[in-house]
Amino acid sequence: MFLHGLKFLLKGGWVMWPLFLCALTSVTVMIERGFVFMRASANHQRLLAQLRKYLRQQDATGALQECREAHGPIAAMLEQGIIAHEQGLGQIAIERAMEEVALREIPQLEKRLGMLDTIITLSPLLGLLGTISGMISSFQIVAIASGSEAGMAITGGVAEALICTATGLTVAIITLPVYNYYNGRVRVFTSDMEICATDLLTVLDVEANPLALEMSHATPQA
Repeated sequence: MFLHGLKFLLKGGWVMWPLFLCALTSVTVMIERGFVFMRASANHQRLLAQLRKYLRQQDATGALQECREAHGPIAAMLEQGIIAHEQGLGQIAIERAMEEVALREIPQLEKRLGMLDTIITLSPLLGLLGTISGMISSFQIVAIASGSEAGMAITGGVAEALICTATGLTVAIITLPVYNYYNGRVRVFTSDMEICATDLLTVLDVEANPLALEMSHATPQA
């Protein structure tokens, strides 16, 4: 069955080989990025809750260990913020330390997504090129054929040429939603990093100044 399908696709001509390469690259990148995003995903609210508990107990070692066990870009950013705090740095320096980690981690999440974008654009163009090439070959055969042979040559040639277009569109159609989904995940991670960084700064500020929490919840007297 597989060999029959491969034999049918190869009727599309030489352009099918770069299309096969695009398809293989697309599938490989999608699987690899899937594992990356799966590993980067974590329950950030749970992590922040644990960090609050450790930091209010002034247990920086436990907080750092919690970050290391959580893995992922957000955990790495929070770990750097705690390290900067333990070094006695101010809030602005802590924020910059976390921002530096974020600027390093976000491109790692975006890595190879550009390849998917290129494949989405390139595959239909390759399919169109294969179709045009096949049509040219068909008309060349028609030029030297006659009678019923000419009709069979042109219909068979067109059918084979359209295989390239169908394959190119299929590769692009399958890749496009996955590419958009991964881009959406990157945006979600970026937003979560900003939120978690702000939450950690709040926790560190309260830990450094316990009265800040009481003042933030105090109601003004009439």
